[in-house]
Amino acid sequence: MPANVEVVPTAPERLPQPTVAEMDLPAVLDALSDPIRLAILHRYLVDAAGGTRSCGWVGVDRPKSTLTHHFRVLREAGLLEQHQEGLTRSSRVRVDEVEQRFPGLLDLVVAWEVPSALMRAEVPA
Repeated sequence: MPANVEVVPTAPERLPQPTVAEMDLPAVLDALSDPIRLAILHRYLVDAAGGTRSCGWVGVDRPKSTLTHHFRVLREAGLLEQHQEGLTRSSRVRVDEVEQRFPGLLDLVVAWEVPSALMRAEVPA
């Protein structure tokens, strides 16, 4: 690359997600009806304290392709926000938006006990 060319990093691309008004209760309940998706959301709420983490951080014992599907369902329901930066995809729970649309729903997810069979023995820090 020539010395006079400046490389400007691009901002992470936010993947499509519904607005608060577009969040649909049947879609949200469908997303939460699967224990794997429920475990993913629980881990982000409890262990990440609602913060942003890479999708590989979640520690659910399933193939990457399966997890990609589950993350997509959660995002399309409006529960997760995802950003793509290069090869890394990061997620966070849309806490404020979900609480605005469905008050108390995330409290139920936090109170749920994740079955140990869903998680890897060594969960990434």
